[in-house]
Amino acid sequence: MFSAFDKTKSRDEFLRKILLFSLILVKIKITLDSISVLHIDLFQSGKSASDFYFSTLQNHLIVGHRHLEKAHRHDFYATILFTKGTGIHEIDFQRYEISAGSLFFMSPGQIHSWELSDDIEGYLFFCLPDFYEMHYVHQKLRSFPFFGSVNFPRKLQLNETELKENLSLFLELEKEYHSQDMMKNGYMLSLMSQIFIKSTRQFSRDFDHLVSSASLSYFKHYQDFENWVEQYFSKEKSIAFYASLMDISSKHLNRITQTVVQKTATDVITERTILEAKRMLMYLDESLVEIAFRLGYEEYSYFVRVFRKTSGMTPTQFIKKYKV
Repeated sequence: MFSAFDKTKSRDEFLRKILLFSLILVKIKITLDSISVLHIDLFQSGKSASDFYFSTLQNHLIVGHRHLEKAHRHDFYATILFTKGTGIHEIDFQRYEISAGSLFFMSPGQIHSWELSDDIEGYLFFCLPDFYEMHYVHQKLRSFPFFGSVNFPRKLQLNETELKENLSLFLELEKEYHSQDMMKNGYMLSLMSQIFIKSTRQFSRDFDHLVSSASLSYFKHYQDFENWVEQYFSKEKSIAFYASLMDISSKHLNRITQTVVQKTATDVITERTILEAKRMLMYLDESLVEIAFRLGYEEYSYFVRVFRKTSGMTPTQFIKKYKV
């Protein structure tokens, strides 16, 4: 039997958790508000708002300089081709080197920043999902691997021939963007599709596991898995939970993730959770305990162990490194 002291202690612990949870609910409204979110219309100086934007990299840096001084995220899809210069492009805390032929793809919500040389040159275009998907009803931007998976690399390094082919498509897209010709949007969409399809094929050159017929059939299932993870990662860490949603066994789910990204399903869930932890640590004024609790870790010490195992550093070390 519980003593009066035990009952009081248990009740106090329960009330403490309720209070903490209530405070967290209040803060949910500002979950990522501290991270600067750039909207596509910020860059369309002198133009009416549009779902699509194209620019040279040089002009873009001038127009958007005041918005690009620190790490930020977008509410649109972005494709960036570098044709000259060097630098570092960091996307969701993954650092990529920039050189001529570096082609980058970013999805809405990803955090990025860059350090660019003074002689940087290139082209970029942004689009909202509806611009593409209202015309291609059966083709979603997320179906392209570089837009559909947080585990897929965001950089494609083009060789000389590939750079020449892609550059011609970018230049044609730029010309059409500034034109007033009939069926303008349709032609731009076809050029975008060529860039995306060519890039998917070129990525497969470096990632042979995407070429096999088994992998291709698994990729759709993997995308479904990531969609479920995106919805529940802060609450559910169990492979069995996601396997049940997909009506497959946990063993088969692991087989899918191992085939597509060479990771276990648990690794995928954990890495997505820790990525969110990094974003929160960078941009939210909350204690480490609060962040751990919001991400489904009731024991802070366990959260620290998982973070260190996944990132190679503790949350405190991460803050010191990225907030300098």
